Amino acid sequence: MTSLAQDLTGAGMIRDSLRDGLTAELFTDLASVEALWRSMETAPEALATPYQRFDWVAAFVAGLEAQDRLRILVLRDAAGRPAALMALLIARMRGFTVARVVGAKHANYHMPLFASHQAAGLSAEEVEAALVRAGQAAGIDAYALDHQPRFWDGSANPLSARGTPCASDAYGLMLGPDAEATVKRSFSGDARKKLRAKERKLVEALGPVDYVQATTPESIAAILEAFYEQKRTRFAAMGIANPYTDDDVRRFIAGATAPCEGRPAIELHALIARNDRRVLATFGGAVNDDRFSGMWTSFDPDPEIGRFSPGDLLLHHLIGQQTSAGRRAFDLGVGEARYKSSICDETIELVEVLIPVTLRGQLFVLAANAASRLKRRIKRSPQLWQAVSRLRKLRRS
Repeated sequence: MTSLAQDLTGAGMIRDSLRDGLTAELFTDLASVEALWRSMETAPEALATPYQRFDWVAAFVAGLEAQDRLRILVLRDAAGRPAALMALLIARMRGFTVARVVGAKHANYHMPLFASHQAAGLSAEEVEAALVRAGQAAGIDAYALDHQPRFWDGSANPLSARGTPCASDAYGLMLGPDAEATVKRSFSGDARKKLRAKERKLVEALGPVDYVQATTPESIAAILEAFYEQKRTRFAAMGIANPYTDDDVRRFIAGATAPCEGRPAIELHALIARNDRRVLATFGGAVNDDRFSGMWTSFDPDPEIGRFSPGDLLLHHLIGQQTSAGRRAFDLGVGEARYKSSICDETIELVEVLIPVTLRGQLFVLAANAASRLKRRIKRSPQLWQAVSRLRKLRRS
């Protein structure tokens, strides 16, 4: 079989006929598959999360300078039509060669891009066979595919069929056609009354405030600067390592939020005091035509500002703004939090899928399964999670 180490023509493509007429193609660079990818993601019948947009993946790969580790798997049906696409990064882990979906912890969902709901009807056996055949050709020992939604937009994700529950799920909200009605559904009358009162008091204290979507280099730079500082303070107080200090991650975010002719890969929103341009809260989310998927939120750590709940005020505004923008869905990403469960009306179940390719890969899967079970047990036990949090703080003190 052709090997990735060989000088492949143009795209660097491996082609291998699979059972039931499926064909797998493995590309090693974005340029070779860009036209196909963009046509798939913009098709009306496409099924995908915002993290499978070409622009989001391209920004991530460029930011991490990971082009040499990139592999893009395309599955075609018997008629040669593209059915699914998955972008992967190859890494060495404890002596194993492991393939993971592009995005790591910065992507809430790692589902493949399916050409249609019908294409998502591929069986788990078909998809896994494609991955194993491509993995054998690419020298992969195993796939570690976490954060796979069980269902997306009403269709089952075939990759999730044999998955095990992740330590945390995600939380989403379906947006209606009317912004005011959607906000009323998301926030109780009492909650809206309290937020209006807090906004009035905030204006009395600081003067007028603006809800801003950053679209210029200047506004993006100012909001990101405030976001990084707010996160630095927050993570330090929690005793948690700050992922946003990494230069690779900052390059990714800069590329994903940069102004462009279409929509950026990540939309950046903020609540700003008009008089001194102080950034009181930020919210960033991956977007496509239909959905805003929250990637981060931050707020000014000053207790005098915190009593006005600037993050809640921004979220309240953002849900209405996204509804008015025509999006159908909004989610607050992975992880449990009081504000998520109180606002959202959908729990997005997530699973981890581990697929061995080689005998060595089977050993990796056994170890990874054990680690996942332990992590799930800790995160779903308040007592164990509190103990781990205390240990983290002690180690960083």
